[in-house]
Amino acid sequence: MTMRLEYSSEQIALADSVARFAERDYAFEQRRKVVRSEEGISREHWATFAKLGWFGAGLAEAEGGFGGSAVENAVLFEGFGRMLLVEPVLAHAVLALQALAGLPPGPARDELIEPAVAGETILTLAHDEPQGWGSLDWVECAAASVDGNWQLSGAKSRVLGGTVADTLIVSARVAGAAANPDGIGLFLVNAGAPGLSRRPYRLVDNSRVADIALRQTPAQLLARGRDANGALARATRHAIVASCAEALGAMEAALWQTRDYLKTRSQFGSTLNHFQALQHRMADMLIETELSRSMLLQALAALGDAGPAGERGIAAAKVAIARSALFVTGQAIQLHGGIGMTDELAVGHYYKRALVVASLFGDVDHHFEQFLATSRASALTDDFVATVDDLAALV
Repeated sequence: MTMRLEYSSEQIALADSVARFAERDYAFEQRRKVVRSEEGISREHWATFAKLGWFGAGLAEAEGGFGGSAVENAVLFEGFGRMLLVEPVLAHAVLALQALAGLPPGPARDELIEPAVAGETILTLAHDEPQGWGSLDWVECAAASVDGNWQLSGAKSRVLGGTVADTLIVSARVAGAAANPDGIGLFLVNAGAPGLSRRPYRLVDNSRVADIALRQTPAQLLARGRDANGALARATRHAIVASCAEALGAMEAALWQTRDYLKTRSQFGSTLNHFQALQHRMADMLIETELSRSMLLQALAALGDAGPAGERGIAAAKVAIARSALFVTGQAIQLHGGIGMTDELAVGHYYKRALVVASLFGDVDHHFEQFLATSRASALTDDFVATVDDLAALV
């Protein structure tokens, strides 16, 4: 897949729409008010996102979107990372909508996508389970057909947007053992359905998630077998890349806010930006940020490859960008000194967001193992495989 190394005019306009919204309606103090609200999101903002076309920006027109792709989502989420967005756009516009778009066309799919793109309903994908540890195939939640109707029983953990979602797309096992990829189905569950309970809580970055318990909960089957697996894989791959873009945005914001702070904070009769040791640390932060941008472009290209090379590219991006984000945002806190640890300053919140991104959809260790496995399974040179094995020994 050939990647453009510069944005089109439409993508630049999309990035500008995020920047304008952030400046006008999502300054850090305005965000703090949203965080403290009962739901932890702004319904007014949600309606604005829909009007700006953000929910359908990453979907092709044939899929019910506005003719975009993962690149448009990356543009959006890089901006979201800078503004520390807490609304569950990742859950709704990427996880849920990409899962639906990955299903075979049909009335059930299309009837869900249209109101979701319009912001009339909030969707999420409930797939992760307590024992899954990032595995796409691990599903213990059980689906049973009773008198021709499906019922789900089990648990889903850390469901993004699970506190406010109106409808959940839930993975459940229709056959086979917990790690068997062939026995998974995707089901539609109303958030108010009998037998469904939610335990809401905050993550360290103040975003809201929920653990979902299902006890003989009525559900509608959307897909099973290969169709369900393909939809889950598509949603997860797109969500990993979007979260990597968000981490890049957080890195950039932390980097330039730190630069501005060093240019104004004085010590020993000079501003801190004149100290060579701090200049070197800022240079390291810039290098890690630019390397992450290159890895994001590589991940976007890898989305077009459904084979081991694509899996390897996405896993490599997740590992590299997550580590760089923790380094850059951690350095930003240190260079701010004690004030960087306070809740009143945005810089510490970028580190918290980087922590969450690093743990989403499988942590860094999980994706490093995926990278090693796909590298050994591919037709690579003996020298490269030996290097991979050396890296595994170090880890």
